Amino acid sequence: MKKIKILLFSLTAVLIAAQSNSKRDLFIKNLMSQMTLEEKIGQLNLISPPGDVKTGAAVSADAEQYIKEGKLGAVLNMTTLSRIKKTQEIAVNESRLKIPLIFGLDVIHGYKTGFPIPLALSASWRPELVQKAAYIAAKEASADGINWTYSPMADISRDPRWGRVAEGAGEDPFLASRITEAFVKGYQGDDLSKNYTIMACLKHFALYGAAEAGRDYNSVDMSPNRMYNEYFPPYKAAIDAGAATVMTSFNDINGVPATANKWLLTDVLRKEWGFKGFVVTDFTAIKELKAHGLGDEQKVAARALKAGTDMDMVGEDYLKTLKKSVRENLVSEEDIDRACQRVLEMKYNLGLFDDPYRYLNEKRLKTDILTPENRKAAREIAAQTFVLMKNKNQALPLKKTEKIAFIGPLLDDKVNMPGTWSVVVDSKESVTLKNALEELSEKKNFSYARGCNITEDRNLEKNSFIEFTKGQPRISAEILLKEALEKAKMADKIVLVLGEASEMTGESSSKTDIRFPENQLLLLREMKKLNKPIVVILFTGRPLDLSQMIDIPDSVINVWFPGIEAGHAIADVLFGSVNPSGKLPMTFPRSAGQIPIYYNHKNTGRPLEFNDGRFEKYKSNYLDENNDPLFPFGFGLSYTSFAYGDIQLSKNQLKGNEILKVSINVTNTGSYDGEEVVQLYIRDKVASITRPVKELKGFEKVFLKKGETKNVVFNITPELLKFYNEELIFDWEEGEFEIMIGTDSQHLKSKTIMWRK
Repeated sequence: MKKIKILLFSLTAVLIAAQSNSKRDLFIKNLMSQMTLEEKIGQLNLISPPGDVKTGAAVSADAEQYIKEGKLGAVLNMTTLSRIKKTQEIAVNESRLKIPLIFGLDVIHGYKTGFPIPLALSASWRPELVQKAAYIAAKEASADGINWTYSPMADISRDPRWGRVAEGAGEDPFLASRITEAFVKGYQGDDLSKNYTIMACLKHFALYGAAEAGRDYNSVDMSPNRMYNEYFPPYKAAIDAGAATVMTSFNDINGVPATANKWLLTDVLRKEWGFKGFVVTDFTAIKELKAHGLGDEQKVAARALKAGTDMDMVGEDYLKTLKKSVRENLVSEEDIDRACQRVLEMKYNLGLFDDPYRYLNEKRLKTDILTPENRKAAREIAAQTFVLMKNKNQALPLKKTEKIAFIGPLLDDKVNMPGTWSVVVDSKESVTLKNALEELSEKKNFSYARGCNITEDRNLEKNSFIEFTKGQPRISAEILLKEALEKAKMADKIVLVLGEASEMTGESSSKTDIRFPENQLLLLREMKKLNKPIVVILFTGRPLDLSQMIDIPDSVINVWFPGIEAGHAIADVLFGSVNPSGKLPMTFPRSAGQIPIYYNHKNTGRPLEFNDGRFEKYKSNYLDENNDPLFPFGFGLSYTSFAYGDIQLSKNQLKGNEILKVSINVTNTGSYDGEEVVQLYIRDKVASITRPVKELKGFEKVFLKKGETKNVVFNITPELLKFYNEELIFDWEEGEFEIMIGTDSQHLKSKTIMWRK
């Protein structure tokens, strides 16, 4: 009876959806029958309002005229409800057909309430927390008139030189898929027409994270096998989760830039994956097709449209060339109709035709944005993302009664707490560690010093349009060090708050040298001479080369960029109110020379797995460096310790669609309650093509009280064994499989099974 009820409910939902779509299709067909060719092309135009805006005006005169003439479909980079409302009023009151606008913004990891950067959120290994953060971001953004975000970024990257790793979910397709779909569900909910949901925009489609040399906007060259098996999964997961829009990437794929790549945007995205939304370019990407060498403005715009790119961000090449291209048969009016229809469908789904002002409720400005509840969530989520990388002699957690010197350039720097792409976060709302410590009753035990500037590399700052030290003016290094040493000498323990400035990662922030900052290393070495326990709190938006510093401190905890509640979250973990449980979503190399380095590599014909650094001639290794990373994918310590029992299998031999039940006992053997991310990996030992040495296929974060044991169970089906073979057919092959479970990608228990078809 229960199954029958579920089936009836599902059928009812399908019928309602079909009726809704039929109603939408009829509405849009009727609307488009009234539209001129120019108005249809106008819907494909997305601009950031140009020019200066005078007091009282919403947009510049140029943008206002576009709207009145029906030559604008969406606006980006406009904030504040009052401006958005005035702009929408122009569209629905002064344009001929009164078609409402979409308002988009880069809401990447929070709106006003800044959450940890996406790479950090991935380090929580808790998709439900990512979904919660995205839900709050959507609720806040929509309260301020925004209904479209350019997130999530699903680009797999194994190269930390690429600054945009901060914006993604790391190196692994399985983990990234879970994180990416969580973002989509958080932003969009189950009904886009609700006024607290916003459209997600999956980006950057596709392969952007594999840019050559880790240099932003660079070329990508990749086999179809690698595309489908290693880089496509997170994009597809977002599409399957219902992502409303997709953004093209800047790179070329098989010699054709993504924005003009018909195979990618039509054959893969729409025909193979069933995507129904619209595709938008990245900033000026159509115009940049000229620099790729594909032709003039008219030619590249026509090619992009026919490839499946529906909306032109900022470049205005569609607006200026498509009408002429129709006359010259470079594109058809049907091509334009198809793109226009997709844009209008999303406006309908957002409920804008029913109520263009549904996102413009002034009451929500006071009830939904930067609330105490939202800040509490940001604090709790941030603490879940921290990765304890070292804890010699249990230097952490600290005791509030200890005499502690807190030193470092990021100790009291509000500007650098939120991290890159914190577009509308007010850094004045950030809580630094010093702010949080000063709230404690035991603060009399603490002393503070800056210690050094974030960087002494003037060329690094000179080459960026961002001033890395804008949060704190530069001071003489000698003066800062002298003050720090005086404070440290009087303390029992030293806590150094070190790392990158927020804009040292992010878009257009690629680096060839990812070593720990030299001037901060000098500070660390000077502190070491005092022979006192040292804890390093590390801020970073990418895996760094920590090889020169890792042996100096007793403890290192990576806090990434935690958001506006950074200080509170860090204090919670430092003093043990929260036991750190984050795990690395990217491998940390021993040196940049190992890059790209990632756990799920191929075996090669002359394999050399991690072997304590011994060099072997005619094996795949280096003369001057170990093969193994400094910290492997999935790594993360706890204040407590966990012991893994032996793997238990329901069967050793399986056939067809049977389910393999795999279980393992995990015991908290330490002195603190804590959480552990139990990770499942599988290796296909014999296949028709080369396969990775292991692949993440499941994980579960479990809470264990000290002394407690839990049995963690994974159910493995043939679906988890599938891969794209030489013909790009997604299937599994019978044979031997190694099942591995453990605390990270290097420390695993294993058993082998046989699975026949």
